[in-house]
Amino acid sequence: MIGITGATGQLGSRIVARLTGVPLRLIVRDPARAPVLPDVSVAQAAYGEHAALLSALDGVDVLMLLSATESADRVALHKATVDAAVAAGVQRIVYTSFAGAAPGATFTFARDHWHTEEHIRSSGVDFTFLRDNLYLDFVPGFVGTDGVIRGPAGDGRVAAVARDDVAAAAASVLVSPDHSRATYDLTGPSAFTLAEAAAVLTEATGRKVRYEPETLDEAYRSRESYGAPSWEVAGWVTSYAAIASGELGHVSTAVKDLTGQDPIGLAEYVGRG
Repeated sequence: MIGITGATGQLGSRIVARLTGVPLRLIVRDPARAPVLPDVSVAQAAYGEHAALLSALDGVDVLMLLSATESADRVALHKATVDAAVAAGVQRIVYTSFAGAAPGATFTFARDHWHTEEHIRSSGVDFTFLRDNLYLDFVPGFVGTDGVIRGPAGDGRVAAVARDDVAAAAASVLVSPDHSRATYDLTGPSAFTLAEAAAVLTEATGRKVRYEPETLDEAYRSRESYGAPSWEVAGWVTSYAAIASGELGHVSTAVKDLTGQDPIGLAEYVGRG
């Protein structure tokens, strides 16, 4: 039995679709949104809800722990969910982490992922970590209404990966016993600068797109105008800064190694739209 948190979200639903015929337990906040499928049961529980998670995870052997939506207490929610999984008898946790997860990572949310990884390691449960790069799906959304991508990414490169490829890799790992205590960097086929991304988007859409580098101060000032909490603004800004630092430029073969298929690149992704 495979349990999947966040099963109705963008990534979770893609993973579910790739596990046809496999006994699944979808762990969701709103059961009304869950698909009705053969061999699939649905349980209601949210991250951190110990009692509800104990019930939802009863009989689950492998847990696909999709990271919770960014929040100030996300690490605490992850830790509580891991603790409930261990108490419920889950044997292995497959966790969607982030590229370059480390306590001193430039991208603040990557630090959250490192702390979650460390808690999973210390729990004694078997695990597999999928360290996703930035989602390729997000890149077109970097473009402002004026056709400009702005951010403090400098000339750094990002090996962005499509959610479809992450889902395929996750599905492969979930049904195989061969990935004990393994960590995989999931990337696209190449790393590109945001200036190169702008050129690809221009060619694909016919709309002129350009990249305009910002300083860190400029980036913080522009994003603080949205009124978001400081931890969220820091996440937005440091995602670009992590590109500039080179922390997101590594290209791996993990997607093809796990799925047998080459990951898609930016030009192919936007061409599909």
